[in-house]
Amino acid sequence: MKLFTAKQIKEWDDYTIHETPMLSIELMELAAEKASQWIIEQLSAIQHKDPIQIIIFCGKGNNGGDGLVIARHLLLAKWAVKVYILETKKIGTPDFESNLTQIKALQPEIYLMNDGKDFPVFAHPSLLIDCLFGTGLNKSLSGICAALVEHINESKIPVISIDLPSGMFADKSSITQPMIKASYTLSFENYKMAFLLPENENYLGEIKILPIGLDTEFEKKTIAQFQLIDKPLIQKIYRPRKAFAHKGNFGHALIMAGSHGKMGAAILAARACLRAGVGLLTMEVPAIGNDIIQITVPEAMVITAIEESVNKYNAIGIGPGIGTSAFVLVKIQNILTSIQNRNTENSSLNNPVLVLDADALNLCAANPHLLELLPPNSILSPHVKEFERLFGKSSNDWDRINCALKNSKKYHCYIILKGHHSFIACPDGTGYFNNTGNAGMATAGSGDTLTGILTGLAAQRYTSLETCILGVYLHGLAGDMVLKQQSMESMLAGDIIDFLGQAYSSISLE
Repeated sequence: MKLFTAKQIKEWDDYTIHETPMLSIELMELAAEKASQWIIEQLSAIQHKDPIQIIIFCGKGNNGGDGLVIARHLLLAKWAVKVYILETKKIGTPDFESNLTQIKALQPEIYLMNDGKDFPVFAHPSLLIDCLFGTGLNKSLSGICAALVEHINESKIPVISIDLPSGMFADKSSITQPMIKASYTLSFENYKMAFLLPENENYLGEIKILPIGLDTEFEKKTIAQFQLIDKPLIQKIYRPRKAFAHKGNFGHALIMAGSHGKMGAAILAARACLRAGVGLLTMEVPAIGNDIIQITVPEAMVITAIEESVNKYNAIGIGPGIGTSAFVLVKIQNILTSIQNRNTENSSLNNPVLVLDADALNLCAANPHLLELLPPNSILSPHVKEFERLFGKSSNDWDRINCALKNSKKYHCYIILKGHHSFIACPDGTGYFNNTGNAGMATAGSGDTLTGILTGLAAQRYTSLETCILGVYLHGLAGDMVLKQQSMESMLAGDIIDFLGQAYSSISLE
């Protein structure tokens, strides 16, 4: 799913209006009608002794116009509605003014807000609908606008925001901005970038995307810098196995993992790599881990030192539980130098894809020259703290995304910034947000599991971009499947591995 900027969203509306026999006010009617239907369904499911008071806050732009249409539909459905209009300008947009004329025929309670004295006193039970400012907002709220946002937030009454919470920008940071704290955000057609960032979590509430039939041709032909990973994209990437395949068709992976007291990380990475479908797996572990791996993961081969060229492997995963000793640093540096020397001798040869996580990333942060040695198309999968050690702190999530894109281009690598809606930064300046996974996956070993999955996919000769997209999706989808049988609190990294088979089955279904 493409993620469009605020400007592109406006262009999509305009394109739909131009290419179909539809006026802008008719598109507004359609969007607001969809929102009204959803709101009425929720209200009808709630049982209260006392009638619910519905207060709709409108600006004088098109978001306010949406609010007036919603108010009209609720009034016609016999709900008690009051409309409060923010008087920040003399006249509203044409569609706002037209809908204001229409709703006045129903003789609703309409109040104008010129200052804080005009703000409503809330009764209980109430529902507030926020239609003050939408995607078109381009400056921070101040004065009466900021005061109204604070007044609404202080009420602690449930709020439904239309389009996005008022005060929130669609495609830049709103972290220092007054914003409505919504219980629900009803938006239209596609996700907005702002919905996918941790800094906005406390303001969005539960997000509902309502289809309104915007022209599909615009979406097809318009280039978006960012995309949300969805099942159609995954099904384009995923390659089902052929009947006459053998293990040699699915690559040979090497994972360097484990140290004294941290062999569990190696086990998780190994099991995940095998479940991801790799043909052959070799684990390079310290001598103390030889028997541990042989017993717990009998499908894997084990070595305690790399004696041959690493170039016989299709992918190499480095990091889970290896520690940050000088000995480990030398091993990693030797691998990177070996690949670089091979490139110098023959640039046409295929290199193993490198997947770096955990202590491998910490060593790169402490020894930045290692980043310069990375072969093209390597994959780095840091969580936020590891990312900061590598590339410095960011003031907000948007800056962190831009920093990831900048360093992805600089080192010609793919950076997976892990978290809810993990972000994949690509060397060409594009990016992908994942849409699977849950907070139960915030548990020890979850990152080691992802490292194994990524290494296994890369060994099967998925491109680095395909590996990142398919890897984070499968990882999160397996976690979501675990959640159907237990709680977030009880989820373990090993559970995610156990459900990889079901995750694969799900994406392979037509």
